[in-house]
Amino acid sequence: MKHSDKNTQLVIKGMHCGSCVNKVTAALNPFAEKVSVSLNPPIANLKNSTATIAQINKTLSLIGDYKASKLIIAEITDAPTENKSWLSTYKPLFLIVGYILITTLAIDLTKQSFNAESWMMHFMAGFFLVFSFFKMLNIHAFASSYAMYDLLAMRSKAYGFFYPFIELTLGMAYLLAFEPKITNTATLFIMGFSSLGVIRAVMNKQKIRCACLGTVFELPMSTITIIEDLLMVCMAAWMLI
Repeated sequence: MKHSDKNTQLVIKGMHCGSCVNKVTAALNPFAEKVSVSLNPPIANLKNSTATIAQINKTLSLIGDYKASKLIIAEITDAPTENKSWLSTYKPLFLIVGYILITTLAIDLTKQSFNAESWMMHFMAGFFLVFSFFKMLNIHAFASSYAMYDLLAMRSKAYGFFYPFIELTLGMAYLLAFEPKITNTATLFIMGFSSLGVIRAVMNKQKIRCACLGTVFELPMSTITIIEDLLMVCMAAWMLI
């Protein structure tokens, strides 16, 4: 019979070097069966911890200017996630993108002549509106997950809270065909910058959750996330040319 282990993930602020990692690890060891702390991203993983965030922060304050963010708790079964097929893991993402693709193609193919740029604008509108919706279902959880790999969200959690609204704004701009040059330029820079953190996380083989669909689905960070971000960059660049 399978049993589940509780893996508590904490975003730790105030760590700057390996010495900080060692101090935080030692301070958190009494609170869990197993503790692992990384500097980049500044994350602590606690296995089967029953400590509250207040207890943890009280202990961290005794060793330095460190602070843990709100707990993110995930249930992990003994069966490794690797046993799950690739298609099964990314099925939610493929279905959502597929629905957006089919819907937008249906809209533009019914016109007298197919216009690739018009379709791209509709596709990107659907992409940003739908993906921002999933992030807004639990913005706090999204911001915490996003801070694990996004270069700006790591330094400012406020950016993680604001990011779903950036996507919503871009989605509405594409839907209304508002100032295409400005909208595409903004998408190019925002999605391009976002992809940097994703690429680094994948290259470092960080086993973290992708927050592209918020925290509704357990999607691991992978090259799929890189393709997703760069697809938006390429479409924006195409329409700017």
